[in-house]
Amino acid sequence: MANHLAAVSTAKGKPYEVQTRPTPKPGPDELLIAVKSVALNPADAYVRDHGLFISTYPTVVGFDLAGLVLEVGDNVPTGATDNGSGSFFRPGTRVAAYGAPIWTSSDPDYGAFQERCLVPWQHAVPLPDEGISWNHAATLPVATEVPLCAWDLMGIPVPDGSTSTDTSGGKGKSNTEKREALLIWGASSSVGTMGVQTARLLREDPNSSFAAVYAAAGSAHRSYVHSLGADRVFDYKDSQVVDAIVSAAKEDGLVIRHCFLATGQLALCQAVLKRFLGEGQEGEKTKTAKIASAPRLPPDAEVVNGVETISVTASSVKEERLEQFRYWLGTWLRDNLAKGAIRPSPEPSIVGKGLGAINAGLDKLLQSVSCTKLVVEVAE
Repeated sequence: MANHLAAVSTAKGKPYEVQTRPTPKPGPDELLIAVKSVALNPADAYVRDHGLFISTYPTVVGFDLAGLVLEVGDNVPTGATDNGSGSFFRPGTRVAAYGAPIWTSSDPDYGAFQERCLVPWQHAVPLPDEGISWNHAATLPVATEVPLCAWDLMGIPVPDGSTSTDTSGGKGKSNTEKREALLIWGASSSVGTMGVQTARLLREDPNSSFAAVYAAAGSAHRSYVHSLGADRVFDYKDSQVVDAIVSAAKEDGLVIRHCFLATGQLALCQAVLKRFLGEGQEGEKTKTAKIASAPRLPPDAEVVNGVETISVTASSVKEERLEQFRYWLGTWLRDNLAKGAIRPSPEPSIVGKGLGAINAGLDKLLQSVSCTKLVVEVAE
């Protein structure tokens, strides 16, 4: 039986240990991937230190990975459909993928932090032929899935990328009156940067109601967040940031009804949206607003009448979740990468080579990292 190396979680609060594991065979609807790079997320540190999502030990965790398809299981699409649409996978296909350990009862075969990993094919996106390195590709899956899930949960149709890809602020010809600004809080985080990019496509969609993308981020990253498509960038550390955002919206003649909280303080987002309740244009009244929160909601979070707060999470129903991932990654991300409408963001920072570097990378992540994605190179 073939073996491979893995960063194994042996117990809650203990560093990962590099051990040898048997290499599994892919089952129906699964890919076996030779992992080249993994990206680190805040959730990975909580998993290691607090046992988040883990039901049994020992196990292997990790979500963001990029690599090469080695084998495909039964029912995996291996050729283009008759109309040329849809992702397909063969041995040798370069992919980025979202590891599935939390949906497989902590089965160690599905964690990203190892040399060989199983993933449902719906969790993978074939990479364009050129231009995206393993390290850049590893930054994509979680960063894309979270904001797309947020828009879905708030009832905002995700644009398919067929509109303009201009990132300089052009809004295209609108078929719908655009009256809203879409707010991204924590816009220099990994999921925040992709939130800005997806929000830009919403702004450019002639069928959406969004006229502008507002972003709250650290002042040092203002130019970068602008380059991704934000029309206005506010310093989240400014003590008057809520007033600044509200004043800007009123100056632009817009209302703010939707906020994606990538990271940061829920209370500040609530304070912004609360200011627009009961207001609108031409007699229109804003009665409700929505916040989609990527961070786990604190149990003592204030309840603001008229402002609904939604925890961003994919469906718990397997069939629904697989369909969500198939579209978000295998269709939407694939198409927008190919068109140049989306690029990997933020830039990766290599923290080491080999699985033994993951612990140090997570320790660095816990010291606060902004506008960069920490990546470990697992193999050449």
